[in-house]
Amino acid sequence: MWWIIFTSPSGDRIRCSSGTTEKAKAQELHDQMKAEAWRVIRLGEKPSYTWDEAGVKFLLETQHKASHRDDKAKLGWLQQFLRNKPLQEIDRELIAKIAQRKVAEASTSTANRYLALIRTILRKACHEWEWIDKVPKIRAYPEPKRRIRWLPPEQVAVLMKELPEHLRDVVVFSLSTGLRQGNVLKLEWSQVDLDLKLAWIHADQAKARKAISVPLNSTAMGALLRQAGKHPVRVFTYCGKPLVTANSRAWRKALERSGITDFRWHDLRHTWASWLAQSGVPMNVLQELGGWASYEMVRKYAHLSPAQLGVHAEKVSERFSDTILAQSTK
Repeated sequence: MWWIIFTSPSGDRIRCSSGTTEKAKAQELHDQMKAEAWRVIRLGEKPSYTWDEAGVKFLLETQHKASHRDDKAKLGWLQQFLRNKPLQEIDRELIAKIAQRKVAEASTSTANRYLALIRTILRKACHEWEWIDKVPKIRAYPEPKRRIRWLPPEQVAVLMKELPEHLRDVVVFSLSTGLRQGNVLKLEWSQVDLDLKLAWIHADQAKARKAISVPLNSTAMGALLRQAGKHPVRVFTYCGKPLVTANSRAWRKALERSGITDFRWHDLRHTWASWLAQSGVPMNVLQELGGWASYEMVRKYAHLSPAQLGVHAEKVSERFSDTILAQSTK
């Protein structure tokens, strides 16, 4: 492997691998880097940064994000198109080709997640790091609005009969609290106060990176008490060991035997939210209980609470006096 060594016009000693065993290619890269260093120092040009450098800087700055692991996976897939690519050369045409490739192997929604990541990194490179002067326009694919998938109590009862014993209380607790699968499976006894009927999710465990206080209703309490004494640390276990995943073959087979289709584990959270909305729980209360970061994220359940809206709509009728109504009949 050839190494590049030279002294820049500012007196800095540059030493790095060329990444190639071919002398001609290494020499070409050496000359290019040396010329660029001269232009940066003598002419005041911005140094040229690559996509790889931007990706590494982005990951270092966003290690706190809940989606950090997913971002790493996306960047790994993008490397086949953008490896060592100067940021100035990443234009709309190249990004469109990348999007078309992802659509060919996945959905438009998935492609949009990759486009969003490219946009975020390029915007940081432009507005925060000042590595580039402008960001190419990136057009996302239109996405159909997905309906909320939830189960009525009757179907949940059928599902319960088909579930293996070790999954029943996990489902009961999920439906009683609305917690995400990861928060339920990783719940520890140190996060539960049975006397106060309260559990909590630490900020670094929550998707929105905000601590969540979880009031425990009688059904959730029952599920916890049935797990007491099975493990010293974790709440939900199987054969004496903490559960790693609930979205297992046993879960899918239970759905199949119950005749329930198009239903994911996360839809238990939708079911919990839908039941609360149908019971007249205000949207702001639902947002607080579910730990959603914004009100917009709970508005999708608003249409399920017509009774609550009807109560408020009736307030207008109370403003009508007998005199007004009498005039309207003339």
